[in-house]
Amino acid sequence: MRKPIEKPKSLGTATVFINARLIDPASNRDEPGGLLVKDGMIADLGAHLRRNAPEGATVIDCKGNVLAPGLIDAQVFTGEPGYEHRETLKTASHAAAAGGVTTIVVMPDTNPVIDQVALVDFIQRRARDNALVHVQTMAAMTKGLQGEEMTEIGLLKRAGAIGFSNGKSSVINTRVMRNVLSYAKDFNALVVHHTEDPYLSSGSMNSGEVASRLGLPGISKIAETIMLERDVRLVEMTGGRYHAATISCQESLDVVKNAKAKKLPVSCGVSINHLTLNENDVGPYRTFFKMRPPLRKEEDRVAMVQGVANGDIDIIVSSHDPQDADTKRRPFAEAADGAVGLETLLSAALRLVHSGDITLPAMLKAMTINPARLLGLHSGRLAKGSIADLVLFDPGEPWVVDKDRLRSRSKNTPFDEAKMQGRVLRTMVAGQTVYEYAGVERT
Repeated sequence: MRKPIEKPKSLGTATVFINARLIDPASNRDEPGGLLVKDGMIADLGAHLRRNAPEGATVIDCKGNVLAPGLIDAQVFTGEPGYEHRETLKTASHAAAAGGVTTIVVMPDTNPVIDQVALVDFIQRRARDNALVHVQTMAAMTKGLQGEEMTEIGLLKRAGAIGFSNGKSSVINTRVMRNVLSYAKDFNALVVHHTEDPYLSSGSMNSGEVASRLGLPGISKIAETIMLERDVRLVEMTGGRYHAATISCQESLDVVKNAKAKKLPVSCGVSINHLTLNENDVGPYRTFFKMRPPLRKEEDRVAMVQGVANGDIDIIVSSHDPQDADTKRRPFAEAADGAVGLETLLSAALRLVHSGDITLPAMLKAMTINPARLLGLHSGRLAKGSIADLVLFDPGEPWVVDKDRLRSRSKNTPFDEAKMQGRVLRTMVAGQTVYEYAGVERT
């Protein structure tokens, strides 16, 4: 048990973290030290601050725990506007803060779809008024996400869109996808695509023995790789920057690796669910494990983990997708896809560290500096002059997930009652503490 918190008197705008394990994948830093925050920025860091605090600063003793850049989650589905009963920017930001996520990128799958400048502006204004963390907008690449008519990519990027996606659906029309990549290249805009041929993906879970045993229609991996291979050919033709949103199998990883070997501007991500779960977790038709793409075989999960470990997979996302009871408490084939994941992202990822499958710096790299570079953000690093977006976490503290205590408005987590090892103790956004675990001691 941790000692009760003794709240200090604030001694100014400066805060110093002492006795920390500083991990910054951007600079390959992994050492004992401290970090000074002043006026929302990182003013100093290093071993010389490990036990020494500037006079007048508020001191936070990290007790040897990890202090790292705040996580950047590049794929977050929220319900605002249109589906606020599932999630709002406010509730999503509270879940993010509790999970050590300091920047979320919201997807355009809303009602109305984020396909106009006014809606990008709406998200930005709502985030400024309600969100605890930074909120970036992924605008739609086609109007209404219908895949038939391209949006005004230049105007949307100028309005603040950080990238362009067709959300949970793929652009089937090859001519439209080619035009999107060509037009986006003129603005150096990132195209983020969900790779799944809808004509080959009408099932409920991964195609194979488990699906057959459960009597459920399967979705073959070929639905993912065919679309990805087509897109890579179009990238080769147009030179547009392309990111495969969430791959899930070895075959898709091979396609990405081949594209990178050709020096094409191609990157890819994977969801935390596909790194830590597999098709067997569906068990007795548990709809909280129904996702898109579906959970694959164990060998594909292992391939995804290895891809992150060796750098072939660029980023890890939560793929946070809140669904209410009305859409999840149904027969498996009829239930909606998706799971919440902001609050459990870091803890779930630490499973891979504790198992020895990936190092802690490599895992953090895929959730900090890699997404920052991909999206053109100035965060994701520990460096003098950088914004003080930070997460302090104890990688060894055990806890049990209780879906009813999650801050997300929806409770569809696949990790309900799961035992975790690793907990966020404090989250700081632009120098302001937005989350503090009750067990954190402060002196």
